[in-house]
Amino acid sequence: MLLLISPINTEEAREAIEGGADIIDVKNPKEGSLGANFPWVIKEISELTPKGMYVSATLGDVPYKPGTVSLAAAGAVVSGADYIKVGLYGTKNYDEGLEVMENVVKTVRDFNEDAVVVAAGYADAHRVGAVDPMEIPRIAADAGADLAMVDTAVKDGKTLFDFMDEEALTKFNDTIHDYGLKSALAGSVKKEQLSMLYDIGCDVVGIRGAACVGGDRNTGEIHRSAVSELKKIIENF
Repeated sequence: MLLLISPINTEEAREAIEGGADIIDVKNPKEGSLGANFPWVIKEISELTPKGMYVSATLGDVPYKPGTVSLAAAGAVVSGADYIKVGLYGTKNYDEGLEVMENVVKTVRDFNEDAVVVAAGYADAHRVGAVDPMEIPRIAADAGADLAMVDTAVKDGKTLFDFMDEEALTKFNDTIHDYGLKSALAGSVKKEQLSMLYDIGCDVVGIRGAACVGGDRNTGEIHRSAVSELKKIIENF
């Protein structure tokens, strides 16, 4: 299980790198759960990330505007991202989600055939009117993406597990694997919850809050010691 840590700037990225994260996931929480950061921030972090680690970039909690999202995907690839993550926030159903993701996949492949395309849904989709998270594996597979993910849309202290229990997460994860894709799970995940995600067979776990001083994704800052602790927990499973 790979550890994905989400810094918002180069200082936090250095902490995540020194802590031993597998994927450095550049995002901007001010613009939402999967808020997009600026191209120059992605580029700077990409340049300081050593070989053997990957850089991920979120495109945002995106609207149902395939052209706009595709253009954002191109910007992320050009800026140096290895993983292109799309939060299907404004897509209300399978058809809309598929249209967005098909165009993102086409765009990314035109620039970098090796880049990993991630279709991300939300465990609490019902709170924001987004596509059902259980549709995300099928959307990802039919669009030709590489990885399907679930996160939480509203960051109000509730976690992934408040909206999807172990049975639902197992089904989500197994469905992704049945399609031959990788899985990622996130949503205010705490260190004591890592073992369950590992047992489910999750390929990537996404964390910000638990890697921050004080455990707060908004007011805290990522610290290498917290990242290192998370990495060691996973390595000992």
